[in-house]
Amino acid sequence: MGKTLVIAEKPSVARDIAKTLGVSGKNEGYLTGENYVVSWAIGHLVTLAEPEAYDVKYKKWNFETLPILPDSMKLEAIKKTRSQLKVLHKLMHSREIDEIICATDSGREGELIFRYIYEITQCRKPFRRLWISSMTETAIREGFAHLQDGSHYDLLYHSARCRAEADWLVGMNASRAYTIRYGALLSIGRVQTPTLALIVEKQKEIDAFVPQDYFEVQADFEQYTGFWIDEKENTRLDLREKAEQIAARVKGQRGIVSQIVKEEKRQLPPLLYDLTELQRECNRKFGFSAKKTLDIAQSLYEKRKMITYPRTDSRYLSDDMVGKIKQTLGRLKDVPVFSSYAAEVLAKEKLPLSKRIIDNSKVTDHHAIIPTDTRLRTDHLTPEENKVFSLVAARFLAVFYPAYVYESTKVYTKVGLDTFLSKGKTVLQEGWQAVEKALLPETRKNKTEKEEEQQLPPLTEQQPVVAKRTKVLDKKTKAPPPYTESTLLSAMENAGRFVEDEELKEQMKDSGLGTPATRAAIIERLLSVGYIMRKGKTLVPTEKGQKLIAVVPEELRSPQTTGKWEKGLSSIAKGKMTEERFLESIRRYVRFLVDDAAQHKKDVVFEAERPRGKRSRVQGLGKCPLCGKGKILENSRSYYCTEWKNGCKFSLWKDSTEPYGILLDAPKVKRLLKGEKLEKIPVVLPQTGERGTADLILSPDHSGRVELMNVTRSIKE
Repeated sequence: MGKTLVIAEKPSVARDIAKTLGVSGKNEGYLTGENYVVSWAIGHLVTLAEPEAYDVKYKKWNFETLPILPDSMKLEAIKKTRSQLKVLHKLMHSREIDEIICATDSGREGELIFRYIYEITQCRKPFRRLWISSMTETAIREGFAHLQDGSHYDLLYHSARCRAEADWLVGMNASRAYTIRYGALLSIGRVQTPTLALIVEKQKEIDAFVPQDYFEVQADFEQYTGFWIDEKENTRLDLREKAEQIAARVKGQRGIVSQIVKEEKRQLPPLLYDLTELQRECNRKFGFSAKKTLDIAQSLYEKRKMITYPRTDSRYLSDDMVGKIKQTLGRLKDVPVFSSYAAEVLAKEKLPLSKRIIDNSKVTDHHAIIPTDTRLRTDHLTPEENKVFSLVAARFLAVFYPAYVYESTKVYTKVGLDTFLSKGKTVLQEGWQAVEKALLPETRKNKTEKEEEQQLPPLTEQQPVVAKRTKVLDKKTKAPPPYTESTLLSAMENAGRFVEDEELKEQMKDSGLGTPATRAAIIERLLSVGYIMRKGKTLVPTEKGQKLIAVVPEELRSPQTTGKWEKGLSSIAKGKMTEERFLESIRRYVRFLVDDAAQHKKDVVFEAERPRGKRSRVQGLGKCPLCGKGKILENSRSYYCTEWKNGCKFSLWKDSTEPYGILLDAPKVKRLLKGEKLEKIPVVLPQTGERGTADLILSPDHSGRVELMNVTRSIKE
């Protein structure tokens, strides 16, 4: 009997699987044992072929060759990882191998990585699927005990392939069409462009906003304060003169407490984390970017084995996890900081498992992010890993605690003909909030309470009072705030609509922009191509980003249009829509975009991407690392390849390192193009403002990104 080949997504995951299976023999690109051979991809090894793979005429960009709509899409090996693909090809066709196990990440992208390898190698051997939500040894063993036939995941693969092909068709055609039309290298994407539109529209609102002065009157009734209100309970007065008149006539006058209204309110525990909600919280509380949160969560999953699969879009658990919930609570009980809270839950006669925690209908590929049921060691975590793990653990405990209950009180005080309103709140039951406050002391800065909410003294209706002091408060209306990564992630999740209600969010998840696993990459892409930039914790559009949104049609800008595509992809995965129907709608969309670019040119001028004559300041900084043919030239915004019109996408944006206080000048770029590492470059950490140093390299994927390595903070004296 032959051996089984296991293909993981990454070498580190392959080593964990091999250890569990008792496979230890080392070879170039794989590990061998008595019954198993374990190998790996390195992320994507295979991608959709470039247009010139279909016809050499596509090497040059012109309208005559558009739209590019291949009958069937071709695959090609990614050059930098071709050697590992050769290893897999040899193993998959080896007579020693009888069957294959797909052990790539258990999700849409992981499925695509394996299927592309399977297809390009023309493998015909049967394969089964390992589907796990945790990288602990126990979870891996359980996964191998319940392997599914590969065909069980065909719909997920069809959805993944349609997503990749749709992005290729829209990106390749629209980018070429609008680049040709406006003579500037314009990157356009099915998801990235409507995401950019959200940011640009927000900036328009901010730019158009005109602040207005208004006034409020505050009265001090010795033990409490109140604000003047009109018959609709508005506190705002447009004229200072009127506010001063009210303040003058009330000051020193007697009044009475005319009415007291009390209302008990309950706030249920929040839902468990999915990736998007975890990214939002980490951005709001710690200033982490979406990508940074994903990287940390991935480390906690793969390396530390302390949380379950992070790239999930569910905030619920399935009912077959009840036993594991108790085991996980037991593990948290062994960690001193969580011990008393876990013990309190375990001491309950019955776990309070409501539909807000357990709901099979709302768990698709993976359940919510929770701690694993293995030994949890927090002492070896980095400070950043500890922050993210503490959020996940605290939320897991909090969902089993009762509601936060408080009494909202409104006190109406009459002074003559004027009425003043005082608002107060009395906490009746801390409930789940006590857990998160105690376990997350660094994040206790809750949403700012409205300034009129206060701790009210005991009062009774008809009680006499005196307005001891009054004052007029000068106020200004405020512009809408720009997006932070937290609020942008919310907008992407809800296709641009502002939604706070958690249950409504769940219903809209299928029609958001991108998926939890891709949203961080979309934001980073917009930053890398120079369409947006970071200003402190906010994201604002650049001039080029604003111009792009001005020239593309509403259908390309609309988050709702792209949200429909995402819903379609979800429907394919559920067997409710065919691939053909989805891709035909994408092809119609592509034809529309090319026609729009060809027939309509708006009066918008982009800065030339190609220097002419004396405008070219620096030429020949080095050979293009992406295409290997062109030279890297400089203009005022970027460093780019001379082969850009022949399809080379290399572009290194000067402002891409601005958030770190680094000037990306020509001498630095020359050294980076030679493959040098620029060591100990002074940086400013954008989230904290701290100074430090970092090493700079050109991204190994030759995409035109600069990567920061070995970031260290300066030691304060």
